[in-house]
Amino acid sequence: MSVIRVLPPELINQIAAGEVIERPSSVVKELVENSLDAGASRIEVDIEAGGSRLIRVRDDGGGIAADELPLAVASHATSKIGSFDDLEHVASMGFRGEALASVSSVSRFALTSRARAREAAFRIEVDGGKLQAARPAQHPAGTSVEVRDLFYNVPARRKFLRAERTEFAHIDDLLKSLALARSSVEFRLSHNGKPVRIWKAVRDEQTALQRVAEVLGEEFPAQSLRIDHAMAGLHLSGWVGLPTASRSQADSQYFYVNGRLVRDRIVAHAVRQAYADVLFHGRHAAFVLYFELDPVGVDVNVHPAKHEVRFREQRLVHDFLFRTLHEALAQTRAGQNGLPASDAVSSMDRGYAASSSSPAAMAWPGQFSQNRLSLGVREAPLAGYAALLGEQPAAMDSSTPMPEAEAGATPPLGFAIAQLKKIFVLAENDHGLVLVDMHAAHERITYEKLKSGRACSNLRSQMLLVPLSIAVSAKEAAAAEEHAEALADWGLELSRSGPSTIVVRRIPALLEGADVAQLCRDVLSELSQHGSSRRLQELENELLSTMACHGSVRAGRRLTLPEMNALLREMEVTERSGQCNHGRPTWTQLSLVELDKLFMRGR
Repeated sequence: MSVIRVLPPELINQIAAGEVIERPSSVVKELVENSLDAGASRIEVDIEAGGSRLIRVRDDGGGIAADELPLAVASHATSKIGSFDDLEHVASMGFRGEALASVSSVSRFALTSRARAREAAFRIEVDGGKLQAARPAQHPAGTSVEVRDLFYNVPARRKFLRAERTEFAHIDDLLKSLALARSSVEFRLSHNGKPVRIWKAVRDEQTALQRVAEVLGEEFPAQSLRIDHAMAGLHLSGWVGLPTASRSQADSQYFYVNGRLVRDRIVAHAVRQAYADVLFHGRHAAFVLYFELDPVGVDVNVHPAKHEVRFREQRLVHDFLFRTLHEALAQTRAGQNGLPASDAVSSMDRGYAASSSSPAAMAWPGQFSQNRLSLGVREAPLAGYAALLGEQPAAMDSSTPMPEAEAGATPPLGFAIAQLKKIFVLAENDHGLVLVDMHAAHERITYEKLKSGRACSNLRSQMLLVPLSIAVSAKEAAAAEEHAEALADWGLELSRSGPSTIVVRRIPALLEGADVAQLCRDVLSELSQHGSSRRLQELENELLSTMACHGSVRAGRRLTLPEMNALLREMEVTERSGQCNHGRPTWTQLSLVELDKLFMRGR
């Protein structure tokens, strides 16, 4: 082997660049984050040739004093931390002190800055890691950084750059995420001398939502729920898309921790579980969420490019996120809002309008009595479920006509006027025509009633004739021992019998016939990773969903007008009634504007 030697600074910085600088967008990220930390209110990003020829970032931030310019491009030199305690209270976007040193080692680099308290600006240049002396320059208060010919001295890295369009698309996506993080900052982006994006600074929630619409699409505000919830030192705010705003890819998910965009498995798991009951398979939720907590509760020093964080109380964070989103989605009701005259209708699948959770919509008065829906459906599954809980199934009431509405008052889903092909209910409301898939709607109603009945009853468990021994990992066995009491509340009795062995003695009666070994491994895997598990509840919900499907009115059944109206009223008060158990829409709205367009009225 060669002798041990100390590497030269230029090579050290190039090695560090391999961790921090992956492509031109990585450079833009580091430079723009520095501008944000400098207190900039306006940031301009100029790109040429997708960033391989030129990246220029200009801001109006605090600037850098002339005597500090050489330190700005030195390794491990930063103004953002000064002690170990500062690492536990990181509130800035960057803190490692490696970015500029790494960038300048693989490019032709120039930094021009003027501190706000100084009258003159100065400029330094670095060519392949070789620093030149600072010299006077003309520049307003703030900083400009120019990065030319990225990777010109590292051909092996340069050949991995993609096409100009691809590299610029990464930069564009990055600026979108940063624009969402700091709505009070103006961002401008140009490519090859042509303006591409301008995000004006916004100061209030309404205009902030307009910026969200620019990034996620103009239809997103009408298809989203406002989130603002705080508890135990945690605060979650932002917007989550209704299931109607779901996408085929997870490309509209923005989650910020103390202002920093992150990708975290704990967060992803909590969001996925919150949408489990309402999202169609293969679809992904869209959201812009801002999560705030004490910096001591999150470690941001776990990834060189700062894409990931580690929460100190992972279970608390997971449960807080899940419950906040789960309850917000549960409050949605079919027909919560009518569409305005200039409505924007979602084009997802067959094109159905989403409802919003505006206070006015949520506070719709109950002018109409709620009738039990009696459609003569099969009651065997419901009776079997009640027997498992040790109860008697409730008799279904006979349907009664709807009472007369108060003068001028119309419920959100209106009144039924007809049935189409024994599949769809047609109703008229203040905004036009409402179409309801009667089986999908009644399936959700039945499902929510079954879940409510199960939650309000003592869950029965069933003892296995022969205790089942299962081999698991040592970590999973420890989780079984730690969470034994919580598992017993769900009717699953486990005990640890060895370093990597558990014994199952009881299972929930609802899950009779399930693969017990696989069930336990799934539950313990989630417990060991996230500190909590909803696998038991998910399996039970799958069974209840099947029961609801078989216990709901089927397509091909002729309904009377009172039965159709009773279905509409039930939808208006049932949680998550905008989607069936499988995530499909249960209703759609065709406004008068849309109907007029179909017949070219007013043209």
